[in-house]
Amino acid sequence: MTLEPITLPAAEDNASWTEWVLTRTREQLDAARELVRAVRTSPPDDPMAALRAWDRASGHLGNIAASGSLIGNVHPDEEVRALADAAEQEARRLGTEWSLDRGLYEAFAALDGTVIADDAAATRLLEKVRKDFRRSGVDQDDETRERISKIRDRLTELDQEFSKITRDDVRTIRVELARLAGLPDDWLASHPADADGLVTVTTDYPDAIPVRMFALDQDVRREIQTAFLQRGWPTAEPLLEEMFGLRQEVASLVGYDDWPSYDTDVKMIGTGAAIPEFIEKITAAAQGPMEADLEVLLERYRRDYPDAAEIPIYDSFFYQERVREERYDVDAQLVRTYFAFPKVRQGLLDVTGRLFGLRYEAVDVPTWHADVASYDVFRADGDESIGRIHLDLHPREGKYKHAAQFTLTEGVEGEQLPEGVLVCNFSRGLMEHDHVTTLFHEFGHLLHHVLGGHGQWYRFAGVATEWDFVEAPSQMLEEWAWDPEVLRSFATNEAGEPIPTELVEAMRRSDDYGKGIYARTQMFYAAMSYYFHADEARRAAGEPVASLTDRMVALQQQYGALPYLDGTHMFAAFGHLGGYSSAYYTYMWSLVIAKDMFSAFDTGDMFAPDVAARYRDRVLAPGGLQDAADLVADFLGRPYSFDSYAAWLAR
Repeated sequence: MTLEPITLPAAEDNASWTEWVLTRTREQLDAARELVRAVRTSPPDDPMAALRAWDRASGHLGNIAASGSLIGNVHPDEEVRALADAAEQEARRLGTEWSLDRGLYEAFAALDGTVIADDAAATRLLEKVRKDFRRSGVDQDDETRERISKIRDRLTELDQEFSKITRDDVRTIRVELARLAGLPDDWLASHPADADGLVTVTTDYPDAIPVRMFALDQDVRREIQTAFLQRGWPTAEPLLEEMFGLRQEVASLVGYDDWPSYDTDVKMIGTGAAIPEFIEKITAAAQGPMEADLEVLLERYRRDYPDAAEIPIYDSFFYQERVREERYDVDAQLVRTYFAFPKVRQGLLDVTGRLFGLRYEAVDVPTWHADVASYDVFRADGDESIGRIHLDLHPREGKYKHAAQFTLTEGVEGEQLPEGVLVCNFSRGLMEHDHVTTLFHEFGHLLHHVLGGHGQWYRFAGVATEWDFVEAPSQMLEEWAWDPEVLRSFATNEAGEPIPTELVEAMRRSDDYGKGIYARTQMFYAAMSYYFHADEARRAAGEPVASLTDRMVALQQQYGALPYLDGTHMFAAFGHLGGYSSAYYTYMWSLVIAKDMFSAFDTGDMFAPDVAARYRDRVLAPGGLQDAADLVADFLGRPYSFDSYAAWLAR
């Protein structure tokens, strides 16, 4: 059976988009309700039939939530975005209603699991469905279940409001053209002065990052960094306070000590208490590398500011580039000339196609914006599409401001083709190499989504492993953006000359500088994510708790590598506090696993087909059919370890 991708309305046809959102929401909800109604009113004796009906109903809700989240973050029209947000809310509200339905819970509790004991996937699904119900609070009294339902509805609203703040709050500074000395020519050409002789610089990444890296004027660097760290403030603070408090309340109502304990119950790490233990482990491992990095950085900084006791964050990016340029002979402006966006995008497709045995065919199909490039994905030796991907890679007003993979549809064999979307904010011209690695990283999620979308269950489709593993495949794919031969296959300058191997090797050496600063900065973020939530249990017990700003400052002093910038509130636009809640640690947890998985590859032959195929088939393709630790052990032939990460950090 050949499956077809979904058909989207044309860009700029807002009336058709409005109708599409409304119709798709109604049709998917009707189908989901009918499936669940049958399970509730006439519970099937066949456990497989009950599981299949529940899984398909959940898939319909997932379709609405996924497309709602996507369109709410990318569509140019505010009214369409609002409709999409409302659709997502409706899907999540119905999901909450079902999760608290005792009749449904009793139907699944009564199923005879021995009937499906020889089907590992179905058995796993039944276990997870039963646990979902228990974690939802279905066994609580009517009043408690009603309160949980209201909390979950409000949390969905708060998450969307916070996402809107981080998406729409773009700060600007206006400076004289002369004060932008040091910026690359292509950046200056795309930022002409206005009638007043001033250039507007926004906090969007393609604007802010080059200014922080290259502007010779310290005051300009300070101004843009301050604006960047003030995004979302003060609007987001009361919203986040309410969000953290409600998460604590729902965790307490269903029997957990705090939100991190509730959240980690379904993650690899296992317990909330293990999060600060992991943070301390990485903090200790990174202490020496961080001190060495800062010593080098401060020595360079003192050449210009002899009396400096520390380096402020607004100067750190600029002076890290000076260290890389002077110590490692890496000129970031020269590096950029090899990474023109169109070549990078095509190179990404060529590299991943060769690595995983895939083929991408560009398709001219309607989407939400003319910038979007769409491709059908095929196995290299196949004629039938295994998925469709959409690449929405440039900034615009009203669009999600960071880099992420969004789902359009989950894939299930014979029923629905996987479709995924990359939403990023890259320059249309030359790219920093850091953005190249980001593109490879996010594409790793997209591959996981497509390759894992061919099983029998929506629950296990695509990126369906424990949440603290999902970054590992993406982090590992970044390694291909650092290999000289890989980069030389697509990274060429205006004259068509490939990037010199010696330059890439110098880039790699220079990237080793700063790992200690990076690791400790990540632990600051992880600690903020964790303690903002853990503190709520103390607040609920009547203990005094610091404000979010004061807590952030204290955590930055304890875990961060760079000092706090007075008067700023970076947490107010730290979008991961929404989707990742208390679990930002997962980025470093996943990196430990990613480094170990990469140790199975031969750095002398990055495209060795046997190991790439084994990784594709044993880690990516299964989706969530097994626990992540088991998938990794199957690929490596052993349990994963901390050793590869420790060696990388100390290198």
